Amino acid sequence: MFTKQAFAAFIIVSNVLVCFAQPNSQQVDTLRYKKNPLYDRNIDLYKIYKPRQVDIVMFGNSLTQGASWSDLLGRNNVAGMGITSDILRGYLNRLNYVIRYKPKIVFVMGGINDIYNWTPVEEIFPIYIKIIEQLKANKIIPVIQSTTYAAKNYAKDWGGTPESNAGRNKETDKLNKMLSDYARKNKIDYIDVISQLSRNGYLRDEVTWDGVHFNAEAYRVWAREVEKVLAKYKL
Repeated sequence: MFTKQAFAAFIIVSNVLVCFAQPNSQQVDTLRYKKNPLYDRNIDLYKIYKPRQVDIVMFGNSLTQGASWSDLLGRNNVAGMGITSDILRGYLNRLNYVIRYKPKIVFVMGGINDIYNWTPVEEIFPIYIKIIEQLKANKIIPVIQSTTYAAKNYAKDWGGTPESNAGRNKETDKLNKMLSDYARKNKIDYIDVISQLSRNGYLRDEVTWDGVHFNAEAYRVWAREVEKVLAKYKL
C-alpha cells in the first residue's frame, strides 16, 4: 500500500516520465485518459454520490482537486470535480456527471497535462471548445480559466530543464491565446490566472510547492478571481 507521500511521488514521477519522453507520430490515443489509474476510481465515486443540485462546479485536473472549493469560497453550493493527471478528452468523457448537478456556472481549467503529453495545441483547443459548447447547450454558464505554467526548475531531478519547461510554457501561451480569443468573440468570461502567478514565462516559485502544483497563496489569488465572476452573475 502506498503511503500518502509515496503516492504523491508516484503521481509526480509518472507525469514527468511521460512529459520528458520523446514525442512520436502515432495516431492520437483517444482513450489515453483511461490509462490514468485515478480516472476510473473517481468515476466510480461519481456514480454513487447522492444526486443533488449545486450552483457552482469547479472542473479540472489536480490543480482544481488540490483545495476545498467550498472552504475557499465559503459556500455550500460548490462541487469540486478535479481528477489528478486528467486530460481534456477525460473531461469530455465525464462531462455528463457535471451536467447532472444542474449547475448555473462551471469554471473550467485544463490543458497542462495534454501539453505535457505532447498533444499539439491545435488538437487540444477543439476538445476544450466541445466542453464549453456542451455546457452552453445545457444552459450552463461556462467560464474559461487560463491553462497554467511550470516553474523554471520543474522536474529537474527527472530530466526537466529550464529550456524544456520554457518550451512547454510557450505552448501554453499558444493555447491561452486561442482560448482568450474564443472567449472574447463569444462573450464568455475568461479568467487569466496565470498572468498573476507567473514571472518571465515561468510559474513563480512562491506560488508552487513542486514547480507545477499550487500552494495556498496561488489558491488565494485564484479564488479571488472566481469570486469576481460569481459577483458579476449575482451567485
